[in-house]
Amino acid sequence: MRNVVTLSSKYQVVIPRAAREAMSLEAGDELLVLCKPDRVVMIPKPRSFRAKTAGLHGEVWQGARAYLQDERNTW
Repeated sequence: MRNVVTLSSKYQVVIPRAAREAMSLEAGDELLVLCKPDRVVMIPKPRSFRAKTAGLHGEVWQGARAYLQDERNTW
């Protein structure tokens, strides 16, 4: 999907219908605006950050319990 939008004199943009429909956006929904060096990214604000991030990077903690027990055993 490629759409071009124009920045208004009030620095506003209209999100194209195809994008709104694809993301199920409705009037009043909040978007997070992320500023990158060469672009601006807008994503829907999660209703719950806790629910959205639950379980992320679980692989980081695999084996942590055994590692901790090994460390404690060296005391």
